[in-house]
Amino acid sequence: MTGTLRLLRFMLRRERRGLPWWLAGVTVLLLSQSGQSQSLYGTPEKLATMRRTIGGNTAAIAMNGPTRLLDSIGGEVMFEVFGFIAIVVALMNMFLVGRQTRGDEETGRSELIRSTPVGRRAPLAAALSLAALTNLVAGLLVFAAAAGTGLPIGGSLLAGAAVVTVGLTFAAFTAVAAQLFENVRAVYGAVGFLLGTAYVLRAAGDVGNGSLSWLSPIGWGQRTYPYAGDRWWPLLLPLLATTLLVAAAVGLLERRDFGAGLVRTRLGPATASRALGNVFGLAWRLQRGALIGWVAGLALLGAAYGSIGNTIEQYVRDNPEIAQFLPPGSILDSYLALTVGLAALIAAAYGVTCVLRLRTEETSGHAESILATATGRLTWLAGHLSVALGGTALALLAIGVGEGSAYALTVADPGQVPRLIGVAFAYLPAVWLVAAVAVLAVGWLPRAAAAAAWLAVAYCVVIALFADSFDLPGWVQRASPFAQTPRVPLEALAVTPLLVIVAVATVLVATGYAGLRRRDVGY
Repeated sequence: MTGTLRLLRFMLRRERRGLPWWLAGVTVLLLSQSGQSQSLYGTPEKLATMRRTIGGNTAAIAMNGPTRLLDSIGGEVMFEVFGFIAIVVALMNMFLVGRQTRGDEETGRSELIRSTPVGRRAPLAAALSLAALTNLVAGLLVFAAAAGTGLPIGGSLLAGAAVVTVGLTFAAFTAVAAQLFENVRAVYGAVGFLLGTAYVLRAAGDVGNGSLSWLSPIGWGQRTYPYAGDRWWPLLLPLLATTLLVAAAVGLLERRDFGAGLVRTRLGPATASRALGNVFGLAWRLQRGALIGWVAGLALLGAAYGSIGNTIEQYVRDNPEIAQFLPPGSILDSYLALTVGLAALIAAAYGVTCVLRLRTEETSGHAESILATATGRLTWLAGHLSVALGGTALALLAIGVGEGSAYALTVADPGQVPRLIGVAFAYLPAVWLVAAVAVLAVGWLPRAAAAAAWLAVAYCVVIALFADSFDLPGWVQRASPFAQTPRVPLEALAVTPLLVIVAVATVLVATGYAGLRRRDVGY
């Protein structure tokens, strides 16, 4: 354990720019939901109406949580937002622990650190300590945000504690996965699979008799029932799981070689396929795992949205205040336009991750090997850009198919599938423009590329969700490409603004390439 505290300070310094954004996201999620819920369902009568409407909707229960939470306004807030906060916290811990353990071993940074007076267990102990501190801060922020918006102190404290324990569980599981697998992508894949499984088990349990929810870390947090019973004893389950997983991670660390994993990497074929003979095939091969995950997730999200499409009109009639959050016009068309637009924002985030893979290839030294051949920088850029453009198109297709299929089943109208595919593809130029901003940042601001690209995504999200609440000036709202996209099917499809967005994206990509040509690779 020698050097643990020094490593902890070093890790805190490394993460000082990224962690505040994760914590801010958790806080904003709770603040916005608490404010909206209390304004919409602030009276017992409105809450009872909401409980009758949502309590019988299987899709809403599967998406959010157990109906017992709807017994109070604070519980309703947790019903709406706890699952999403748990996902954000789980991903935060996954990236944090994975990057500081297996990621550092893979890049060789841990070898440099271990050459100093640092114990074998110190990097793992420091990473888990950092995760524990971060989760504690996240829990305190949840408590402060909930209590600060007028929710009861006891329930707010329990909600914060539940968030802490969910984060600790996923941090500990990531530590175990880091001992099993030889590369950080496999670690992320394993933890992502666990997160998806936990959400599905929670959903199936809440829809059924509740037994499956007890197999899910997310279910453990929700079964504390903040503001609707305030049960503290379920927190013993994630604490026990965390203790066992940390002990397992330490034991596995002692059994493996430095830099290796206990699960041996499967050898590939002796000769590469013809598709890997060019940068386009290589880029798709490098990113196919992430593409499959994003497409599957967006298809499921679309299906969740579409499954309640046939009840949305009755829901709005029972809760007329909801109409203020929908664009004016047909309730159903407003709902479809809103949900597809929100899913398209997630697709834009995927496009940014594809483009930022360029920077990852640079900093890892892989780009030098490719550019040392006859491959030029334009071709190298085009390879990864093809994944960003084609992958986001597939993501939007998944949204349209998922939402269209689910809605078509509820109304017995197969024609809804191509209709909603068309609605989703209306957002393709806006998604491409966000990816083009990332290309521009990689070209001219490589070290700040990730921050600049994610800032563009955050800007579009804020404009889409909070522009009216924040009373932002009109020009600020219109600067978002999603604000310029026609809100089909609520509005007629106008081609001109879409062509303008594509033209702007083209200019940004060209400018980004100009910057990439002028600078040194890897800096």
